[in-house]
Amino acid sequence: MDAFTPAQTTELVSRIGAKKARMRIDKMFINSFMGGALISFGCALALSTNTAPWFQTNAPGLIRTIGAMVFPVGLIMVVLTGADLFTSYCMYSVVALLHRRCSFLDLLKTLFVSFFGNLAGALFFMAVLTGYGGTFETGAYKEEALAFAKAKCVTPEWHQIFLKGILCNWLVCMAVFLALSSREIISKIVSIWFPVMCFVGLGTDHVIANMYFIPLAIFLGAPKPLTVSYYIWKSMIPSLLGNFVGGGLFTGVVYWYLFLAGQEVEIHFDTMPLDTAVYEQGGPLEHQITATGAGTGYSSREEKGNGADTLPHSGNQGVSGFAKDFHARHFKKSNSASESSA
Repeated sequence: MDAFTPAQTTELVSRIGAKKARMRIDKMFINSFMGGALISFGCALALSTNTAPWFQTNAPGLIRTIGAMVFPVGLIMVVLTGADLFTSYCMYSVVALLHRRCSFLDLLKTLFVSFFGNLAGALFFMAVLTGYGGTFETGAYKEEALAFAKAKCVTPEWHQIFLKGILCNWLVCMAVFLALSSREIISKIVSIWFPVMCFVGLGTDHVIANMYFIPLAIFLGAPKPLTVSYYIWKSMIPSLLGNFVGGGLFTGVVYWYLFLAGQEVEIHFDTMPLDTAVYEQGGPLEHQITATGAGTGYSSREEKGNGADTLPHSGNQGVSGFAKDFHARHFKKSNSASESSA
């Protein structure tokens, strides 16, 4: 199977959490801003797709499923561009903390900065691009935006939003986990698509997605009780807490305990020298820098011969920045939970 094992994927989650904890705060905020904006593309597309009055009356489950099928475009862009979401930090940072690769202060920093960066990005996209842009300001589109926010924030009870938040980020972090285990882009897209489609189709609550849906309704003049303070108390807080439990406990803690607690997990490229770390992707190819830059930049193994940088038990010798960035030599566990990784 051309994928990282669950244990190796959990090890990568730990390394990514440690790497993100070391990111400069300004870069983390900008990356989170982009995450909030990119996820809002999926929100806007799903809301537009749901604007189907006949289906809402006669086949509400079908139109919700169709809307759920287009929503994943947002998370796909987030994952493939390396943007940050608070919801995925719930898994990354918790695993890195439990694995003693970052401190509790690092955990708080990443959650705080990513949350407010996502909020800024989602509000920018909502107000400037689709709000003042008039995407949902008239007719059935406005009615759907108002009705969707009411169903998200006003109709359910506080505890229901909390519980749906758990379900939501359990699925979101599973999407990220499965994408991380995949070795090529099509597999990553498919891995993200179905869990995300599931959480949207079930009507669960994603705190960052709701930063688009509900403020948009307020922007469009939603009737009371839907105000900013009501939204913060009734939707933002319970979905935030639920998302943290779903991503941190049901994904992060569980897979750390199953695969990393009390044991060391080696990834294939850890056996290679750091400057020749490689990434399996299939095919007997070796990356080669050509003098002219022409052609594919690859040559066959038969032309080069088996060198010291060949990955054991693999047909591939393609040099990858991913493997070099996440080589084990970069990630040392702290002797105490209060220490950050060096």
